[in-house]
Amino acid sequence: MTQRAGHVLETGANECYDVLGNRMDCRDSGQDAARRDSVSTDPDRFRPQGETVHDTLTGLHWPRRADVFTYPLSWPETLNEVARLNKTNYLGHHDWRLPNRRELRSLISHGAKNPALPESHPFHNVFLGWYWTSTTSAMATAYAWRVQMQGGRMFYGKKTDPGMGWPVRGESIVLPRTGQTNCHDVSGNTMDCEGCLQDGALQTGAPWPEPRFTTREFGIVDRLTRLVWHASADLAGPAHWQDALNAVQKLNRDSDIVWRLPDINELESLVDASQSSPALPSGHPFARTAEAYWSSTTSFYETDWAYVLYMHKGAVGVGFKQKPEFNCWPVAGPL
Repeated sequence: MTQRAGHVLETGANECYDVLGNRMDCRDSGQDAARRDSVSTDPDRFRPQGETVHDTLTGLHWPRRADVFTYPLSWPETLNEVARLNKTNYLGHHDWRLPNRRELRSLISHGAKNPALPESHPFHNVFLGWYWTSTTSAMATAYAWRVQMQGGRMFYGKKTDPGMGWPVRGESIVLPRTGQTNCHDVSGNTMDCEGCLQDGALQTGAPWPEPRFTTREFGIVDRLTRLVWHASADLAGPAHWQDALNAVQKLNRDSDIVWRLPDINELESLVDASQSSPALPSGHPFARTAEAYWSSTTSFYETDWAYVLYMHKGAVGVGFKQKPEFNCWPVAGPL
């Protein structure tokens, strides 16, 4: 299937769950799984090519082995090991890199756990823990983003801590760039990007349009993803998950546009990895941004929890559905 640049990948969620974690009918629920189109669960998505796998959805190529480096390493050690792969022409290629945060998250299915990968994946030896990305945290530059393969969360870890590495090659015209343009060493100091394999040096992915956002009478259009965001980034204040879903349904009663609670990939698409507090592109037009937002995506790992975007950090975590801790930011489209 041909995808356009800046496309937001489907999450893989395929069931709906109530606040107690019980499976429920998706009809009129407003949940992520009620509107999915099965793109992320295409059984022909991953095409093995010897010891590598071509992801036809993103265009990226991954080793079939998810434990290329055997055991966890620190972030700089992992980057050094990727450079060594290139010197030895690993699997016949010398253009391996550590994936950035969007590239690694593109493998995640939110309808799976242990590992949180699509059911048809052909990968071996997937570690049910944290994998490094090449993207430094803008909030704490001595830390880098990691993705947890057990349930699909993404938080940053200290660069001296251990994590697994899963190299990638190729460039995706589907996945947007992260926004990161600088490089930082293990202590968090800004460093020269020349010759390094960090996200800020490579800047792989679809470029962002300029300007990225345009304000219309019905909302704010993200020209990268073509999603329409409500001008107010705080519809209902901190709310329970179901209250956030209900608030969007109430908004639709008096609106000419059909709003919904965004899924976790739609929320993450807003993140600029060069920014923090909030982790939104510089000069963004949004008012009243909150610290964290509910998504419409249930955590398949624990179904009485739902995915949350921590907007001040840019992290993907989970929240207990029955606690009124997170805010609601409606989305519509894509146009």
